[in-house]
Amino acid sequence: MAKNSKVLRKKYLSRPPVEPMRLRPGMSVEDLVDVYRRAGAFNGGRLAEGCDLFGRMIDSDATIALTVTGAMAPAGMGGAIQAMIEAGFVDLVIATGANLYHDLHFALKLPVVQGHFHVDDKELYQAGIERIYDVFITEDSLLDTDAFVREALEKAPKHLRGRISTPQLHHYLGQLVNQQAPLPEKSWVATAAKYDVPIFTSSPGDSSIGMNVAAMKLRGGETTVDPDLDVLQSTAIVYDAKVNGVVILGGGSPKNFYLQTQPTLWQILDLNRGGHEYVLQISTDSPQWGGLSGATPSEAISWGKVQANMMKNHVVVYSDTTIAAPVVFSYALATRKKRKPKRLYKRLPDMYETLRRAHEKKHPGSDALPEMRDSGKAKTMGPGRALPRR
Repeated sequence: MAKNSKVLRKKYLSRPPVEPMRLRPGMSVEDLVDVYRRAGAFNGGRLAEGCDLFGRMIDSDATIALTVTGAMAPAGMGGAIQAMIEAGFVDLVIATGANLYHDLHFALKLPVVQGHFHVDDKELYQAGIERIYDVFITEDSLLDTDAFVREALEKAPKHLRGRISTPQLHHYLGQLVNQQAPLPEKSWVATAAKYDVPIFTSSPGDSSIGMNVAAMKLRGGETTVDPDLDVLQSTAIVYDAKVNGVVILGGGSPKNFYLQTQPTLWQILDLNRGGHEYVLQISTDSPQWGGLSGATPSEAISWGKVQANMMKNHVVVYSDTTIAAPVVFSYALATRKKRKPKRLYKRLPDMYETLRRAHEKKHPGSDALPEMRDSGKAKTMGPGRALPRR
């Protein structure tokens, strides 16, 4: 065998051998993940790598974001998200508005029922039942949830009647759920409010919550969701953190909304952080079809979204989220101690001000991150706080 061939064999055969999966009665989630780890093949292997990666995120005290797409709330995944918030393993969330809206059904004690995909949808329509694949939701559940959101907006306190960010809106809704709903313990939006975990929605008009906010304008409503505030607040969180990590469930707009915070810093604000340190994505999309919502973690390196020098901390698990995420989360609960909540929501005004000052220092005398005004009056960007003045 040629010398060069021996070097190559040593290079490529240096990893552990594949071990047959030995299953036994009474296995714990730790045992199961170890079986995947020892086999190391295909997405069982990636799932074990994902579990280990999430553990390293937690151990590093990273500021951990969770992005959520797909019908995760109707599928019951809200409880898994609650567990991560309560353990201090998730510090901020970026989700589609639909996931927040459907989460409210559970707290309001409105029917979300196990159904089946092999049904006559015309009959469901006649019965006033909406279908999300194999989950059934009644029309009354939607109408009652709409009423809850509109009543919340009608009674919104003064600081929520101008231009606000989506974390402000969702924190307020979560507080109301905790105060008024019959089953607040079933809502992860309520849990996020309790632990001061900010919840962003990257497309605030693309859900029933957004539809109700818009409808209130016809009734003289003064609450306006400002996506610019969301961009700046999410970027301020990333700029403030010593280490940044993300768990991406699915992909979609929430994924890019989080990852774009790094190009916002280096490309737009001239405050280069070098990219996110940790990225774990669970998805069924394939990159060759333009899937994965824009980029694999390695592709994201070319955009400055992800750090190039930490490749072992970038994992994509190709799997149904409802299968893989509970394993990853359960493994974290079994192997890591709870962390003290970072309570980022309360710190949003201060983090915004830090970002503004850093950008202004780079560009003195410019119009960098000016005060945002509406009809000549400063509006709040955090609980009871006015936007910082230049």
